[in-house]
Amino acid sequence: MDNRLLLSGEVTEVADLRYTPAGIPLLAFTLKHVSQQSEAGMKRQTECEVPVVAMAQLAEQAKTLKPGNRIRVAGFLNRGSRNSRQLKLHINELEIIEKG
Repeated sequence: MDNRLLLSGEVTEVADLRYTPAGIPLLAFTLKHVSQQSEAGMKRQTECEVPVVAMAQLAEQAKTLKPGNRIRVAGFLNRGSRNSRQLKLHINELEIIEKG
């Protein structure tokens, strides 16, 4: 089964670095994406804000992110928690395009 998402945008919020009960670094942030996409032969303006989770070494790398940074991430979608319906993007790739 495929579950892979590639998204670029601007960081709008960055939470404090925290640790899981197993001691793994975890950093949550929000990524705002704005673009124009083609759908049914027509141009469509798209905009969304996506909650993102970085763990382990990516959390350590992401802790330098600031609101206004433009980044590209890749990862997979998962529920925020067992009882949640909200999706979060768990990343396994992070590229800083431009520091804001």
